[in-house]
Amino acid sequence: MDKSTPLPELRLAPVESADDLAHRVEREQRSANVHRESELENSLAPFRVGSVPYLNAVPLTRGLETQIEFIPPSLLAEKLRRGDLDAALVSITEVLFHDGYDVLDGIAVASLGEVFSVFLAHRIPLEQVTEVFCDTASLTSVNLLRVLLAERGLKPEFKPLPSYAEAGQHGAVLLIGNPAIEFRRLPQTHEIWDLGAAWFELTKLPFVYAIWALRRLPGNERLRRQLREARDFGLDTLDYIISSRSDYDLNFRRDYLGWHIHYHLGADEKRAIAKFVELLRRHQPQPVLEPRFVF
Repeated sequence: MDKSTPLPELRLAPVESADDLAHRVEREQRSANVHRESELENSLAPFRVGSVPYLNAVPLTRGLETQIEFIPPSLLAEKLRRGDLDAALVSITEVLFHDGYDVLDGIAVASLGEVFSVFLAHRIPLEQVTEVFCDTASLTSVNLLRVLLAERGLKPEFKPLPSYAEAGQHGAVLLIGNPAIEFRRLPQTHEIWDLGAAWFELTKLPFVYAIWALRRLPGNERLRRQLREARDFGLDTLDYIISSRSDYDLNFRRDYLGWHIHYHLGADEKRAIAKFVELLRRHQPQPVLEPRFVF
């Protein structure tokens, strides 16, 4: 460059305020989330997938909501057994009592201690309970209660609960899911024995309530990948889920989804499943299978 040629004037980028920076990051994150959501749209076909209609499952189906059939746990398990579904978020006992399933590794609905939405409501001391009315929607909760009581030397009779409207009329009743949350948030005279807390007291382990069960079909790698992506998307946007849902109130959603429930299936959760298998084999006659994990 000729020495007589003036140097170009340097121009500094405008200083970005903290608010401007925050707004830009928010816009970029929103754009990224829209892209991730669009990637998940219509991504499950031709596979048929089901899940439970409970708040605790919402982070696992983020972006897949319109492609999934939402039905109660026991009906979900029946459809999976019949071959009407290829994958479903079912109670862990479904894969422990029935062959032909793989468990999608890394993903679960679990708790470390109090779960809040699975409990025995009782008016009399546990040691005096002779019959328990059960929500039969979840066999896992029924069997968890059975082994917890059996470890205390208690073997009450288990009876089906005709309807949640009658729950408050019984001396001991097992409740799960959203109806259990609603029962627990209302004034009532029952004591609450939280099964997640009781399991942790017994084993010092988390408890796994539900997993993605996959029928053993060839070529379902893409299905497994999309279910993992939906979980990752749900956890990455958990604050949005908590703030945008209308279930109950904001503080409850924050505590329940952010503290009571967790969604990983790691070494501790697998040890917990193995312990549950051990206790099921000890306290009930039905054969119990070892779960087979696939990634």
